[in-house]
Amino acid sequence: MSIFERMKQGATEAARKVEQTVEISKLKSQISTREKEIDRLYARTGKAVYDAYSRGDLSRSETEVMDYCEQLSDLHEDIKLIQEKITNIKLEKSCSACGKIVPVNARFCPDCGKKFPEDDEKPQESTVGEIRVLCAVCGTENDIGARYCVECGNELSPAAGDRSKPNDPAGDSIV
Repeated sequence: MSIFERMKQGATEAARKVEQTVEISKLKSQISTREKEIDRLYARTGKAVYDAYSRGDLSRSETEVMDYCEQLSDLHEDIKLIQEKITNIKLEKSCSACGKIVPVNARFCPDCGKKFPEDDEKPQESTVGEIRVLCAVCGTENDIGARYCVECGNELSPAAGDRSKPNDPAGDSIV
């Protein structure tokens, strides 16, 4: 590959990353707007309950409070959907067992070893310039801190997951 092709590839990748960052920023702004509205609704709910309490009849606020609660539920659901969009843009998913955010094509969680459902798989773009750990069993690249392979679930060597205890090639701890 010539230097010009590499520069073109780098520029294309940089443009894609900028576009991704802009889209994520827009979505985070939408979340922020909804969170502010949630705070306003909490305040309105509290005021409606207190006003009814002051009048000595809490049942008067029931309809108003129920309306606010429905709006709150809708806003929380909107936020959840927006967060899913952000996760999809980042090509990530979350482990249902431990909550770890992992690449979308991971078959096993690198923290707890849980297998992901097969229908969850989507292709992931390769990462450039990151330090990766290769699985001894299947050869898949894993994050440096991974304890389990994202492809086959094999436990990675302690040195891969714990950089504080490096091993020499003979397997003995280096002091």
